[in-house]
Amino acid sequence: MPALYPGTFDPITNGHEDLVRRAVGLFDRVIVAVAADTTKRPLLGLEQRVALAREVFADEKRIEVTAFDGLTIRYARERGAAAIIRGLRAVSDFEFEFQLATMNRRLEPDVETIFLTPEESTTFISSTLVREIARLGGDVSPFVHASVARELAEVYAARKGGRS
Repeated sequence: MPALYPGTFDPITNGHEDLVRRAVGLFDRVIVAVAADTTKRPLLGLEQRVALAREVFADEKRIEVTAFDGLTIRYARERGAAAIIRGLRAVSDFEFEFQLATMNRRLEPDVETIFLTPEESTTFISSTLVREIARLGGDVSPFVHASVARELAEVYAARKGGRS
């Protein structure tokens, strides 16, 4: 049975990639589910986020990247997922993730939530920080796949050019 790894992935980072690649060692397949409906205001469009994630995982046939809209737990059930993968970078993540896992269990008792911690070298990476570094013209290549770094540079160059 597959596992579902949901998120905004705005952008997908090396931390996300680490979790997905380790999850594929635990499950026969991992579905990276890029959220369309989010309270966040993503920098990158849904199609861009899906395309970038597909490029990051192009080498692994057991990883599928899809877009979804609506309740994550409902999408997990529709896709036949045995588990939802969630990453915990710091203790501060735990309270929210614990509440989310408990609510999901209440809504769909047959889908488990599995918490994974990232490799130590990626613990500090967040999409928010990556976007901020890129916005200010910094080098994000140590934190994201090369295609993601290029896309962010293009997006921010276009925005900067549009302001002139």
